[in-house]
Amino acid sequence: MNETRLSAPVDDAGVLRQAESWRRMGRGVALATVVETFGSAPRPIGSHLAVDEAGAFCGSVSAGCVEGEVITAAQDAIADGAPRFLEFGVADEVAWRVGLSCGGRIAVHIERIDADRLVLLSALNREIAARRPCAVITPLEGGAAQLLRADDFAALNAQLRDGKSGLVRHEGRRLFVNHYRPGPRLLVVGAVHVAQALAVMAALAGFDVTIVDPRGAYASAERFPQARLDMRWPDEALPDIGLDAATAVVVLTHDPKIDDPALRLALASDCFYVGALGSRATHARRVERLKASGVTPFALERLRAPIGLDIAAISPAEIAVSILAEIILARGQKPLRRLVQDASSTSCVVG
Repeated sequence: MNETRLSAPVDDAGVLRQAESWRRMGRGVALATVVETFGSAPRPIGSHLAVDEAGAFCGSVSAGCVEGEVITAAQDAIADGAPRFLEFGVADEVAWRVGLSCGGRIAVHIERIDADRLVLLSALNREIAARRPCAVITPLEGGAAQLLRADDFAALNAQLRDGKSGLVRHEGRRLFVNHYRPGPRLLVVGAVHVAQALAVMAALAGFDVTIVDPRGAYASAERFPQARLDMRWPDEALPDIGLDAATAVVVLTHDPKIDDPALRLALASDCFYVGALGSRATHARRVERLKASGVTPFALERLRAPIGLDIAAISPAEIAVSILAEIILARGQKPLRRLVQDASSTSCVVG
């Protein structure tokens, strides 16, 4: 199995891994985190920026707007060990100077990764790698941060366990609660031409992508030079990889021996998206096979086929765009704006 990862912008999980790696190399490291936003903030609450003592950095807290100021403050935190709390807004001279003139405000907490925080960071990275929900509670006025695993959530009060990252006041202290959930993942069954384009696009959109295909002529490093390839049959690979609510499964081969086992497993799981390539006639035959193998009508209602948004896609790259757009839409659980507008216009009452 080829375990090379797809090239993609570094996400927050990657930032945390880099921070741990730098610290274990003996470098001084600080971690900056967006803890509060208001208005048109360029990065969401919980976003990370790791900085080492030489000024190397990974991640972003403002999409470039205030990074220079944060990096300087992070180096100061590395030097003296004291945490920093910075606020930037349109009224701040610093914010105007670095370009945060979009009407927003962000607050950033910075702390040095000392020996105790390295232990917590390592444990956090293990939980994230295992795709287990967890949270870190950081007292902003000083004190040890705490890692909470999923089993610990039941003991929290409602304010801390509501699943939203943000600032809270608890027992007289101001805390930042950062919830970490499994990142979006895409399993592509079938190393076909569409998969070549889809793998690259999905990785750029932040998905962790794996190509599953037992056919060596298709699933080759030459055709997928930067992809993670799993050359097992889907009924072996998918249970081992794991199918959770943050996973999308796309089936592309047109070969029932490969497609059908993958679909049976995906439709029986909590995957947020399951789609299959093929015409309506192909899909009708597929449905009959799946019904005969015991897949329920309720489960079949989850299957997106023909796959992708209807954008008149023709080429493999265009089809990949339509598939990824539908996956992103499903993950956001929002209807298309056009459909909402159509529904609004048809609901008017004529007097």
